[in-house]
Amino acid sequence: MPFNKETYLNKLRLYIESYSPISDKSWKLLENITEFQTLKKGEILLQNGEIAKNLHYIAEGILRTFITDEHGNFYNKNLFLENTLACSKVSSMLQTPSNFTIEALEDCILINLNYKKYITFIKENDDLKNYYIAQIEKNWIIEKEQREIALVMQNATERYLSLLEKNPNISDRIPLLHIASHLGITPTQLSRIRKSLEKDL
Repeated sequence: MPFNKETYLNKLRLYIESYSPISDKSWKLLENITEFQTLKKGEILLQNGEIAKNLHYIAEGILRTFITDEHGNFYNKNLFLENTLACSKVSSMLQTPSNFTIEALEDCILINLNYKKYITFIKENDDLKNYYIAQIEKNWIIEKEQREIALVMQNATERYLSLLEKNPNISDRIPLLHIASHLGITPTQLSRIRKSLEKDL
């Protein structure tokens, strides 16, 4: 698929600067370690057991991270949409095999950043360090805690409505079984919730 790399690199810089401003010098460092990758729907980006080497900025498309049990059932750990960073964080940090698989749920355009170089630049540049701290706090601490609390405190309908609020057209883009797994419910339960919400409209 043809695309304008400059447009997507600008989107990546805007994403970074939505957390904290960075200098042109720091941006150049990051830009030099970027690599574009396209994935077709259903393609695997990172296999369970593989060591993660990159961070993935999603310029277009949706990725899911999932765990499969010994019976072949899957559990969606996370759904990542455009304008977010996806990776196997623990695998990247510790250079250990990933505990989950990352798959494209749509055709995707990704900007990959080499994780080791990325972390080196963050350690050496205060503006990148400020961005990194703000990004980690929001995405890996605050949102993670909010999701954990929602699983306990909110019912399935509330969790579904909350997901729709953030991503209004998600149910048109990916199969309902993936949304159900993300919400921690069965596809049948999700169908009931959707029917009951349609009646209320």
